[in-house]
Amino acid sequence: MREKVRFFDVLRCAAAVAVVVIHVLGPYRDQFGVMPDSGWITATTFNSLSRWAVPVFIMITGALMLTDARPFELGYYVRRRLGKVLLPFLVWSVFYAWLSGVSPTGFNGDVVIETLKALPVHETYYHLGFFYYFIPLYFVVPFLRHLVQHYDRQATLALTLVWLALTTLFLFKMDGPWSHELVLYSGYLLFGYCVFQLRWPSLKWLLPLGMVALLLTDAMVLSNSFAAGEYKVGRWMSYKTLNTALIAAMIFALGRYVADKVSESWLDKLAFMSRYSLGIYLLHPIFLWPVRAYDWYFLPPVLMIPFWTVIITALALTASWLLGKSPKTAWLVP
Repeated sequence: MREKVRFFDVLRCAAAVAVVVIHVLGPYRDQFGVMPDSGWITATTFNSLSRWAVPVFIMITGALMLTDARPFELGYYVRRRLGKVLLPFLVWSVFYAWLSGVSPTGFNGDVVIETLKALPVHETYYHLGFFYYFIPLYFVVPFLRHLVQHYDRQATLALTLVWLALTTLFLFKMDGPWSHELVLYSGYLLFGYCVFQLRWPSLKWLLPLGMVALLLTDAMVLSNSFAAGEYKVGRWMSYKTLNTALIAAMIFALGRYVADKVSESWLDKLAFMSRYSLGIYLLHPIFLWPVRAYDWYFLPPVLMIPFWTVIITALALTASWLLGKSPKTAWLVP
């Protein structure tokens, strides 16, 4: 159990930082042909190197929940698992709907109203889209948990291989019923269980496969964009494709390796940050808003992206910690 805590702390911290990186570099993506090629390539490469963050969060959920040997109790599950995420999501959605109406030129209430109207089907702010495919996964977990507890290793691995095949079809735009996002995101739950509990695939295999997938992702996005004369990613940046799944699995396995090598003092620091990783995810756009609104990207991307990532992450972590200190607000940063 001690290994599990340390292992997931490392991964949560890394994934939280990677999410901030993705959103810090956001304005650069559509600057193809506007900014120098070298700067645009740098920003796009940062993007390629960070796409594993959201899948890793889902893999952690799968590794935790599918290895839970306690008897399944629906009431407890809904209250402690689903409810813990759903209520903060709704509250922050309303807050960010308000923020969507704020701009350097003033406040637009009509934007807020229209954003709130779309809440049932569309996120109110760019980072909240995650919850629209993450929350439904809680309805899949009980079935996958039954699978891994009542069927043998071969059955679990076979279903995981089928899922990897479906991500390959999706990458190359061979669409069908298997392309539904619930199917493709659910596989990460099972993949997290396999890499963690079954240690399959091993790091020996995941490291070369993940590195190839990482380099190929960046190369395909860059080459497609330059060929089209505009930012063109196809599905190489998608969370639902084979390349991203292999990269995420590599990072997941590396997290275990790093946890075994890092000192206890550093692991304690990471545990503190890990406690507020979801808070960092929820709060960081508040501090990023002025950076993007006033275009505070005054140096080359190779400097600006790490600089703002550190600042924004630190501010979001501090704010999450402050909210977590009071029982009245701690539920906002579960």
